[in-house]
Amino acid sequence: MNPDPVSHWKDPWKNSRKNQTVLCTINTTKLRLEIIAKQQGMSFHFAEATCYLSADLFYVEVLLLPCGEVEEVKVVPHGESPVPSESLLQLLRSKNFAAFSLKLQGLFAQYNIPGDNEIKLKLLASLQCLGKDLWKIAHLPREQKYFDPEMDLINNGRIGDLIMGKEDCPFTMRFFIPPTNGTKTLVSDLNPVVQAAQVTVVVSNVTHKLQMASVVPQPPQLDPQGYPVFVPLNEVPNEMLPACFLLKLQPAMPVMPSFVKKLSQITDVDLQWAPLPKLLMRDSLSANSSWEMTCESNMIFTVTLPGGVMHSYVFPGAAWDVPAHRGAVVDSVPFTHPGHVPALLELLRHQCAINTLLRSCFIFHCASPGSVCGLHFEVLPESDSSFSVTFQPPDADSLGVLLVNVPKPHQITCSLFGANTRDPSINEYLSSVIMSCMSIPETMRMLYNKLEDITSVPLSPSCSATTETENDHSAPSSTAVADTSRALATFSQSAAMPKDGFSVADLARSALTVAKSESILEIN
Repeated sequence: MNPDPVSHWKDPWKNSRKNQTVLCTINTTKLRLEIIAKQQGMSFHFAEATCYLSADLFYVEVLLLPCGEVEEVKVVPHGESPVPSESLLQLLRSKNFAAFSLKLQGLFAQYNIPGDNEIKLKLLASLQCLGKDLWKIAHLPREQKYFDPEMDLINNGRIGDLIMGKEDCPFTMRFFIPPTNGTKTLVSDLNPVVQAAQVTVVVSNVTHKLQMASVVPQPPQLDPQGYPVFVPLNEVPNEMLPACFLLKLQPAMPVMPSFVKKLSQITDVDLQWAPLPKLLMRDSLSANSSWEMTCESNMIFTVTLPGGVMHSYVFPGAAWDVPAHRGAVVDSVPFTHPGHVPALLELLRHQCAINTLLRSCFIFHCASPGSVCGLHFEVLPESDSSFSVTFQPPDADSLGVLLVNVPKPHQITCSLFGANTRDPSINEYLSSVIMSCMSIPETMRMLYNKLEDITSVPLSPSCSATTETENDHSAPSSTAVADTSRALATFSQSAAMPKDGFSVADLARSALTVAKSESILEIN
């Protein structure tokens, strides 16, 4: 049988079309890489199937195959050999140019050191010495505080989770992440924000003495307080340079004045001030978040919890918009010595813990149809590291106050006042809850459930008499009682009004407009 002549016919244009496709693929990749290079302020050129994206202190090689696919990506720091980058290679092979550009941006920021060539090389050498010292500090022995090893490394490590030693990854440390145990029912649809900082060096208007060699002795040592021991900077090679090291916070974080003052004992930061809840709110609310601003600048947020329970949280503008409780968004913290870093991170972790608790009042969850906001809370600042949450306990004729104190980044305590309970373990219980979930709404939900359980159990006559006696001895002043009674009367009237006649803000203000000056004096 003769073979089918059609099956052996060859398309004379086939190879031509294939070559055009390959050429198109190569040109497309070249064009995308050239655009990315220019966006990052880098130069670009192409030679012998290789794209070069170049900066002063490093460049990236992208080797293309004849078919137009990416064969290899290498990062070449100044004065060093090329190092293959698997992460950059996979991003280009998957055509994820946006992620590739973002990663390149981090590298460019790492090596983008202003100044002439001599200054740049000295600063790069100093930055490399700093990195080696921080690596040594990160591996010093320490006490574990968290069961999860990764969380313990991030939240408890002297340098956090240090990411360095790879040419394709910026010099970065992750130093805070909220705990996830206990919060699954509340924030299961949200990924916890990991607070990180990229370490780099920048030119400054003032000259500083920077290390040109290691200041950590060999072997590394700890002092009696558990802090690393350093060789005096004058005893190692150093340079007076118009520059300083920099922690570039990712993301930028709101910081209160008292913490800025502590940071300023090491460095000086120029900041813009605003009420702390407003700053936290900017990055915490989604497009569908339920909140409102009253004419008195009170911020009111509605949070939906499991089971259809809804809370509203009022942040009175008059209390928060004062100098002591305003905040500023800090995006970078300068420093000049590796010994500064552990102390800086502890201060930033402390602020992160406070921010996480306050931000939990802004988290929005879609409410089910027909949900009614039945519980209202007022959040007031008490000091730079504590705040109070006022609420009406179940089946009670007075208001309760939960004082939340954050004395250290790894310590949060709760103290309950005026909730008609004599359970000596309730403060310890609430402190345990808030430490595990880092959430005010979740803690208030657990507190409310606990109080409902307590009030459902009748007291014996002897306990009742004891409670009445204790209440007589600890009774607030007549003014405070009158203010509380008026607030409760207002709350009762508001609750009796038609639902359509009141907004969440109206109900919250009616329920929580309390003169707390004398009651807070008792707390303090």
